[in-house]
Amino acid sequence: MSVLPVVPHHIAIVMDGNGRWATRRFLPRLAGHKQGVDSLRRCARACVQRGVAVLTVFAFSSENWNRPVDEVSGLMELLAMALAREVPQLKKDGVRLYFVGERAGLSPKVRDGLVQAEAATAENTRLVLNVCFNYGGRWDIAQAAARLAARGEPITEASLNGAMGLAHVPDPDLVIRTGGEMRISNFLLWQAAYSELYFSERLWPDFDESALDEAIAAFNGRERRFGKTSEQILSAHPAPVHG
Repeated sequence: MSVLPVVPHHIAIVMDGNGRWATRRFLPRLAGHKQGVDSLRRCARACVQRGVAVLTVFAFSSENWNRPVDEVSGLMELLAMALAREVPQLKKDGVRLYFVGERAGLSPKVRDGLVQAEAATAENTRLVLNVCFNYGGRWDIAQAAARLAARGEPITEASLNGAMGLAHVPDPDLVIRTGGEMRISNFLLWQAAYSELYFSERLWPDFDESALDEAIAAFNGRERRFGKTSEQILSAHPAPVHG
């Protein structure tokens, strides 16, 4: 008899290594980000095929504004072009887009593109794709608290959770970071409280279907206790078997 593999309901990814991928090939850093868009397309399709319900990716952090001006402006233009090019296929594939992050500092062109992309995919149900853009975990917690305070609501764990940028989906089961760095860099600080963490040496443009399967296999090798003991988990949820 063998234990059936578990597919994470929600996978979150820090897509790191685009710039290094380009630098190693003597290309401009923006070329790596363009390749990263292709990797995201491939990863979203693979998640649909494997039955993942939610994919959340860290596309641009609030700290990324400190990067060189030409790289930031190129990223903004790349986002606008990617939306125009990718949304029709995402709509066809059943992917619903959400953009999570502070929009006030974005250009009207980019903001309009985000709204249109969300509206165009609003009826899709095969995969929820959250793109964290101009996002930071601390910002997310602060904006949730500010929103509750403005409404005069008590600030509790439950009310904060409902005011977060990802309140429309369950917390991630698995958080992946590519590029060899072993930190979460202000990503989903609230939501990843009990997520399994997986760090891949592959740069994001090289993160393919086999790398995703390796991460899911590692997830299946973990015991998720949520503060309980192993005995409590086993007694409450006996492992399903097949064979």
